[in-house]
Amino acid sequence: MTTYPDAMGDPSATEAAALAGLREVAPPHLAHATLVAVGLADDYAVIETPIGPLRVAWNGRGVSAVESAVDDAAFEDRFHARTGRQAERRDALPADLAHKVERRLAGDRHNRIDLDLRGASDFERAVWMKALEIPRGEVRPYGWIAREIGRPKAVRAVGTALGHNPVPLIVPCHRVVRSDGMIGQYSLGGPENKRTILSAEGLDPDELEGLARAGIRFIGSDTTRIYCMPTCHDARRVTERHKQEFRSAGAAAAAGYRPCRHCRPLAAAIA
Repeated sequence: MTTYPDAMGDPSATEAAALAGLREVAPPHLAHATLVAVGLADDYAVIETPIGPLRVAWNGRGVSAVESAVDDAAFEDRFHARTGRQAERRDALPADLAHKVERRLAGDRHNRIDLDLRGASDFERAVWMKALEIPRGEVRPYGWIAREIGRPKAVRAVGTALGHNPVPLIVPCHRVVRSDGMIGQYSLGGPENKRTILSAEGLDPDELEGLARAGIRFIGSDTTRIYCMPTCHDARRVTERHKQEFRSAGAAAAAGYRPCRHCRPLAAAIA
């Protein structure tokens, strides 16, 4: 098609001028938002928890961090050092993610939250995913996780992996205790924070450690002839009249008790 110049001159110049008038400056946040969507940067917001404010970071792949920090700058520096990515603060979590996090902290283990666990080893992922199976208000020893993932001799490595968990609370490493039943350490602020979170979930840390000091590892019911780990929801329903205490799985078996299918205490005993 032949284009004829109008009275104003070259039509290409006229078209260029018209197109130039259509241009708009991209919003300053657009570049960062695009990087967040593809997992090359992150947003974060502050949430309130039983142990105080925590910063939760996320991107298009999922939640990438849950941390305490003295201020935003400290969090951003630590996050960049760990991931190599920039993080920018937002006023709040996206509504859908906020609801999912709230449900998870309330004990809904079947509420799916996507996680960005890039850089983790297969072993670490296995440990963290097994920790996700522990119900709210219950605990399991390191050895239980080691046995459940098929690595019964890796008890110390399980503790190390839990210490490297980048998304505590969402992956509840606070529900894993020492093999002797004592509370143990916690990466998100130490053992006192761990006790606070467990208390908020309805568990009595003092009672738990009292049993540990007394050497009591399992609780049985003389009506069902089943034994459990002390915090198992089945064990907590046993009345004092019918409660039997055992120092070992062997002692429970010798008394004619079989292991609970819910808490699987034999995994801890073997490990």
